[in-house]
Amino acid sequence: MREQLERLFALGIEAAPVDGMNRHVVFARAGFAALVERTATGFGRVGAAGLMTGSGLSQLVWRDGKAYFVTRSSEQPATDEQVAALRSFSSDLERTLRAC
Repeated sequence: MREQLERLFALGIEAAPVDGMNRHVVFARAGFAALVERTATGFGRVGAAGLMTGSGLSQLVWRDGKAYFVTRSSEQPATDEQVAALRSFSSDLERTLRAC
């Protein structure tokens, strides 16, 4: 697990334990975040990544060929740069957690 955390840190991804969440860790980079399951041997399933907003974690949704970040109470258009950054974050997180 330590090796994974060091690799993530080198990629600019930080772990942020959340009070009251013993079974998950939040990993974040540049405003994007994802919940990752903690297991007895390290890390398990990786949740869908999204954009952190004042309304919570916004998920990327496509409608009529356009991207939006959506929560239950808000929605905002996603730029091409945000979509690319989210995909990069998700890919880096998944790849690094699966590599070790």
